[in-house]
Amino acid sequence: MPISSQSQNMLPAGQAGSKAVIYARVSSVKQTTRGDGLSSQITRCTEYAKYKGYELTQTFQDDLSGSLIQRPGMQAMLKFLRSNRGDPHVVIIDDISRLARGIEAHLQLRSAISDAGGILESPSIEFGEDSDSQLVEHLLAAVSQHQRQKNGEQTKNRMRARVLNGYWVFQVPIGYKFEKVPGHNKLLVRHDPLDSAIQEALEG
Repeated sequence: MPISSQSQNMLPAGQAGSKAVIYARVSSVKQTTRGDGLSSQITRCTEYAKYKGYELTQTFQDDLSGSLIQRPGMQAMLKFLRSNRGDPHVVIIDDISRLARGIEAHLQLRSAISDAGGILESPSIEFGEDSDSQLVEHLLAAVSQHQRQKNGEQTKNRMRARVLNGYWVFQVPIGYKFEKVPGHNKLLVRHDPLDSAIQEALEG
């Protein structure tokens, strides 16, 4: 079901005894296998739910960029919220950047959660209907977008500089592998026995 882009009034904060779900997100599949980004978010949100006296019913998670709106975990959560509209759930996120890392995506997902009957909360920020609360929320969403864009720019600049220095920074070709070499960090080297087979095939 498409996400509404129209802004909606925010629902009141949940009360003790309310039911809640957790939404956690990391930017890539690699982050789910290296590091504990998802588990740390879930632990912090669980602690918040206990403090507020909420009953946790579900946990949803994604491993996609925060600039994207159509995410499997988010869509599953919205479907769950809509099917339980008669029993509104609090949606707990660790930080505003876990919802989205772009202004447009943030506003659309905020609207979609409200439309589905969800009440967004976080241990890092207090969401509110008044103008000051919305200003702070939008500023934080803008900062999150800037950080994502800045990280992308810095990554491209570092990759370009490494290429100019004669290093390979792209996907590893068949017959090669990256190996940590003192003074070079990751260096592309031949990977035996595939390298010999490929060399023989090319020369043949």
